[in-house]
Amino acid sequence: MDKLVDYLVNPLVYLKRARSPGARRGSPMPVIRSNEATAHDVHGATFTAYANSRTGTAELCAWSTRLPAGQPGLPHRISREEIFLVTGGAPRFTIDDETVDATLGDVVVAPASSLLGIEALGDQDSTIWVTTSLGLTAKLPDGTEFAPPWAQ
Repeated sequence: MDKLVDYLVNPLVYLKRARSPGARRGSPMPVIRSNEATAHDVHGATFTAYANSRTGTAELCAWSTRLPAGQPGLPHRISREEIFLVTGGAPRFTIDDETVDATLGDVVVAPASSLLGIEALGDQDSTIWVTTSLGLTAKLPDGTEFAPPWAQ
């Protein structure tokens, strides 16, 4: 009965979930297996997408970012708030004019419309778990608008 009510209230979301590669057929709870993640190498970093509209989410997305040691990230202006959980290494975050060096377990929040830059300090890669809402875009230094596929 609950599935019927869910379908009647929001049929498009229900059908998308039922058809997503990470979801069990007909299940309201998509499960994205690690072997279903999609890696994207962009601007010297690797973004591994787990949760997004392709895998069955309706509002949020999440991915892992790996920045090679010593690699500066490309500064960009973000359209939506992003939350970063440091899972390895020592990344340096610059948000607008404020810079912070983060370590394992730290959480950094970048407000929507802020200018964001991240670099991996030291001799170890930095890994970061990132969440935001679907539809995030980034304005690059040359003015190009980039819609990362892992956040759509």
